[in-house]
Amino acid sequence: MNELRSHSNPQLRGFRLPGNIQQCTLYYRFMRRSCRIVTSLLWGQRVFNRHYEPATGGVVYVSNHQSFLDPILITNALCRPGNYMARETLFRKPWFRALIESVNTFPVRRGRADIGALKEAMRRLRDNRTVVVFPEGTRTYDGRIGAFLPGVALLCQRAAQWTVPVVIDGAFEAWPRTQLLPNLGRIFIRYGPGIHRDQARKHSPKEFVEHVRQELITMQTDLRRRLGRKELKYDE
Repeated sequence: MNELRSHSNPQLRGFRLPGNIQQCTLYYRFMRRSCRIVTSLLWGQRVFNRHYEPATGGVVYVSNHQSFLDPILITNALCRPGNYMARETLFRKPWFRALIESVNTFPVRRGRADIGALKEAMRRLRDNRTVVVFPEGTRTYDGRIGAFLPGVALLCQRAAQWTVPVVIDGAFEAWPRTQLLPNLGRIFIRYGPGIHRDQARKHSPKEFVEHVRQELITMQTDLRRRLGRKELKYDE
């Protein structure tokens, strides 16, 4: 097999959260700005290597899943409006359904392959939009990055022009899944260089998904080391 290159960058370029966002509604801008104020005040959110964000084309952002805050944190960090999958149970109450649909969220059935959700994600990608996925399928219990569900490979290899790894660090400490209320702290987002669809297609779905996961682990380990945080141990 031809190995995918490791894209971890020894340089970290810090960015403020982007002030302008492309191609979105006034309501989306308002919601995003409101969330930015909250996350900046409570957690001093900072973004590294945002220059890796593609300006055009369908993009899958593949992120680890640390906390309740993750979709908000990623939305804050993106220059382009994000699209998200959320479990279908969140769409049962009409008022909440209207709220999350207004910020580009669509339902997915958990626990089984949801062909309808995959088709909707592929449609948005082919329309040159972005889709943010958390392929662990659930929030971490200990801060480490778990195994990935295989469906993300379908999006990356068939519909997206680019796959961009994005690692979140500090959100687990700020709001772990076992805790009702959040803690104060610092949260960081780090982008990695994108993988083009032509390169992704040279590998089996299983190989590609595991490569992206290992890339996120490498990015997380390097970021925590640079920030002086305790390294998370992986058995593999």
